[in-house]
Amino acid sequence: MCYYFYMKTLEISVAKPNESEDITEVIFKTWLVTYPNEEYGITVDDIEYRFKDRFTPENIQKRREKIINPSKGETLLVVKNKNKVIGMCRVVIKDDRNQLQAIYVLPEYQGKGIGTMLWTEAQKYFDDTKDIYVELAVYNKSAEEFYKKLGFVDTGRRIMDEKLRMKSGNIIPEMEMIKK
Repeated sequence: MCYYFYMKTLEISVAKPNESEDITEVIFKTWLVTYPNEEYGITVDDIEYRFKDRFTPENIQKRREKIINPSKGETLLVVKNKNKVIGMCRVVIKDDRNQLQAIYVLPEYQGKGIGTMLWTEAQKYFDDTKDIYVELAVYNKSAEEFYKKLGFVDTGRRIMDEKLRMKSGNIIPEMEMIKK
C-alpha cells in the first residue's frame, strides 16, 4: 500500500530479511528519544548499553531469521520512504488476544501521521474477534495520547517486566491499554 507524504511516496509492507538492520536502527533511535527518564532512573547510557551489540553478525543473523521464520501469529510491518525504513510495527495474534507489540517511527518523522498509517495497516492482520492490547512506558505520554486517539483505554494494569531492566538496574515501568 502506498501513501503520499510531502510529495514523497511511503510504502508499507511486511518486513524483509534485508531490512533487519534498518528496523533495528529505527527501534534504537526511537528508544533513545523516548525512554530516558530522570524520574524513573532510565538514562541514555542504559539505552545505548541495551543496543550495544545490535550490529554483531550473530545478532543481525538472528533478526533476519526471525523475519524469515516469525513466531506463530506474528507479523512485522515496515514503512519506507524512498526505500529507507522509517518506521515499524509488530502485531501478534495470541490465543486470547491481539497484541500490538510496537509502533516505532524515526524521531524526525514522528507527528506526521506515519504511526496512524502503520496502525491502519496493522489492523488487517488482527483477529477481529479478539480485543487488542498494547503496553507502553507509563511516562510515555505522547504514546498514551496516540493510543487514546485510536480508541484504546487504560486497563489500570501496571507491569514491571524483567526484560526491561536496564544496565542501571532500573526497569522501564509499563501500563496496559486495550481496544475492544
